[in-house]
Order: sequence, then structure tokens, then C-alpha cells
Amino acid sequence: MRKGLEERRKELIYKLMIHTVNKTVEQLMKLTLKELETEYKKVQNECHPHSDAGSIQWIHTKRH
Repeated sequence: MRKGLEERRKELIYKLMIHTVNKTVEQLMKLTLKELETEYKKVQNECHPHSDAGSIQWIHTKRH
């Protein structure tokens, strides 16, 4: 389970580095998983304010 948590942390750090220019990798590495998730939620809300509201639903369709 520990390996899964570390993978999640790395994934969030990677995503935050793409969208955030005001924090360094070193600063992000010091954050807990919960703090990283909170930061990522903030970025999601800034990029698309309705992303957490459930107003967007992705539908996978088959192409014929």
C-alpha cells in the first residue's frame, strides 16, 4: 500500500509542476499526500471551475 501512496504523490507532483509555476519540485516533495491533493483540487478549479461540480460528464462512444 505504501508504494501506491508514493506513486499517487509522484503523479500529483508531476501534474502540479505542469500547471504551477510558483512552487518548485523540492517544495512539492515536502507536502503530504493530503496537501498535494488539496493543491491539485485548487488547480483543477482554476483551470475549469465546474470540474468538481459534476456538470461535465465524459461519454465514451464507439466509432463505427
